[in-house]
Amino acid sequence: MAVKNNTVRLANESELKDRLVAINRVTKVTKGGRTFTFAAIVVVGNEDGIVGFGLGKANEVTTAIAKGVEAAKKNLVKVPVLKGTIPHEQVAKFGGAEVFLKPATTGTGVKAGGAMRAVLESVGVSDVLAKSKGSSNPHNLVKATILALSEMRDAYTVAQNRGILVEKVFTGK
Repeated sequence: MAVKNNTVRLANESELKDRLVAINRVTKVTKGGRTFTFAAIVVVGNEDGIVGFGLGKANEVTTAIAKGVEAAKKNLVKVPVLKGTIPHEQVAKFGGAEVFLKPATTGTGVKAGGAMRAVLESVGVSDVLAKSKGSSNPHNLVKATILALSEMRDAYTVAQNRGILVEKVFTGK
């Protein structure tokens, strides 16, 4: 697994699980009649801190989903997950969608709506409070949620960037 700016390349992609977030049917009216195409937004993750999303477009639903899964595998992101929750609160915007993520205690569950829930469960978060503000467009919600998760930093990363030991942070010595 190679990491560069939170993007991840997995050597073994077989452990990734995919979730279908939304399918959109697009109709194009031409001289010969109506042509239907499908756009599918898909989220993949290993439920252990790695998640990605992709958009697939095709004339059939199954082909669109397969293309979405392949696109999602190309832009995976590493997310810090601590004891089944996120390390801190985070707000992110993408387009008209704004998301707010807040850590929760064990046993709370994933309190989030449809598109956000798919992303959070794929990354392996089991306890989180989430709120979607603004647009409910699933494309923008997925992108805003992944943006918020990619901006997360755990205590070890912050301590390393500041050049201090983590034990000093928690014990005060």
